[in-house]
Amino acid sequence: MSGYIPPLARLIDEFAAMPGVGRRSAARMAFHVLKMPEAQANSLAEAIVEAKKKIKYCSVCCNITDTDPCEICRSGRRDRSIICVVENARDVVALENTNEYKGLYHVLHGVISPMDGIGPEDIRIKELLPRITDEVKEVIVATNPTIEGEATAMYISKLLSPFSVKVTRIAHGLPMGGDLEYADEITLTKAMEGRHEI
Repeated sequence: MSGYIPPLARLIDEFAAMPGVGRRSAARMAFHVLKMPEAQANSLAEAIVEAKKKIKYCSVCCNITDTDPCEICRSGRRDRSIICVVENARDVVALENTNEYKGLYHVLHGVISPMDGIGPEDIRIKELLPRITDEVKEVIVATNPTIEGEATAMYISKLLSPFSVKVTRIAHGLPMGGDLEYADEITLTKAMEGRHEI
């Protein structure tokens, strides 16, 4: 028995199910929610429900969006000759915050990881292929510098080799094992500037 009454125990369990949240942090969040005024707690619950209902994947780039296609894919100001392939939607936000990259994106929603039973068919690689038209001159593979990120980058490079498109990899200005979403804007800018063909 946890020692918590059932409604509180359930709330703690739900918070603890989130990535990176342990039981103690989950309990702190649950007790914080209990201290909130009812209107604020309702607003939090409504925000969660609204996000789940309204957010979907862009039919073009697979990024999360509330309109389809997403704002980036619809924009006439983006460089359509470059597609940057990233692991997740948080990476798009990180790169956009640099204000340096002006091309399009493709979000994989994961990486190839045989140890975890994740193959190319389990992520959004197949959706990238129809986007490689004569207009696209370069595909930047900006997966994280991890073993899985490198394996995914090599797979994409080989997959795109029949196309007449330059495939580049962002430079390793990022630490091995690091994540794009935690890098600062200067590091990300340097990594984009130092990308190389693979």
